Amino acid sequence: MLTRSEEDHIKAVHALLQSGMSASTTDIAERVGTKASSVTVMLKKLAEKGLVKHQPYHGVQLTTKGRTAALKLIRKHRLWETFLVERLGFGWDEVHEVAEQLEHVSSDKLTNGLDDHLGNPAFDPHGDPIPDRNGKVQLRDIKPLTECALGERIRIARVNDPSDSLLHLLDQKGMGIGMVFTVVTKLEFDGSVELRSKQGPMHTLSAQVADQLLVENDA
Repeated sequence: MLTRSEEDHIKAVHALLQSGMSASTTDIAERVGTKASSVTVMLKKLAEKGLVKHQPYHGVQLTTKGRTAALKLIRKHRLWETFLVERLGFGWDEVHEVAEQLEHVSSDKLTNGLDDHLGNPAFDPHGDPIPDRNGKVQLRDIKPLTECALGERIRIARVNDPSDSLLHLLDQKGMGIGMVFTVVTKLEFDGSVELRSKQGPMHTLSAQVADQLLVENDA
C-alpha cells in the first residue's frame, strides 16, 4: 500500500516524463506543490520501495513497478472523470479535483467494476486515453490543430492541457470532443484558425487555443 503523497509523487514523475521533461526534483516539487527538499526525501522512500531510480543531476526514472503503479492511478482518475461526466452530469471542467480524491481508493474490484459499468471506455471526457486493466492504452494518429492543412476535415480528439479556462472557452463556442470541422482559414498574421462545423457555423480560434486541440483526420 502506498500513501496518497507517494502516489501523487509517482504520478507527477510519470506526467513529467510523458511530456518530455527530465523529472528533476524541482519539476516534481512544482507539480506536487511542495518543497524540493521534501521531494528529495520522498524520492528516497520511493527508491527503497523499488518504484523509482534517482540519479543526481540526471532526474528521476520510474521502474517497471513504479510505472505500473502510475498507470493504475491514471486509470482510476480517468475512469472517475468519465463516470462523473457520463453518469452524474458533471461538466468536463468540474471533474479533475474530484477525481484527484477518488483515484486514491485502492480497490481493484471497484475500479474494474466501474470500468465495466461504463462499457470499458478507451478515452476520458478530455480525450485522454484510459489504460486498461493490463496497463495498455489505445493509440491514435493525432496532431495539433495548428498543423492541419486548409480544407482538411478533422475531428477533435483530445484537449492537450484541459485547464478550466480553456474548457470554459470551448463550452462557450459549443465545441467538444468528437465534433467534426473543416479547416477553412489559417491567418498568417496571428496564427489563428477558422473552422466550419458540419452544421455550417464558423469558429475562430487563436493559435494558443488551436495548439491545445489535438485532432484526427475524419476523411
